[in-house]
Amino acid sequence: MSLTDILSPSDIAAALRDCQAPDSFSPKKFFQISGMSKKSSSQIKEIFRILDNDQSGFIEEDELKYFLQRFESGARVLTTSETKTFLAAADHDGDGKIGAEGINLFIYR
Repeated sequence: MSLTDILSPSDIAAALRDCQAPDSFSPKKFFQISGMSKKSSSQIKEIFRILDNDQSGFIEEDELKYFLQRFESGARVLTTSETKTFLAAADHDGDGKIGAEGINLFIYR
């Protein structure tokens, strides 16, 4: 399964266009524009599984910086500031990584 099986390619493209400039990435806005915020909990878990590059069950900081590239291979890498802000917002237990439940809570709050 790929992200375009769950999300519209045009919505993904719009979300990526919105955050092309360094330090312009807003996770909440990206989730809204891409359509992720309208998906069910089970669909978010499937998206999370696709984004979890090493299939560890978590998205760690080193994976998170390549978040946009998981949507489109030519997308930019998140800046250190964007990565740390995203991690801090979605890491609900402070363990330095984001689990599927953490991303679900973050998207829907």
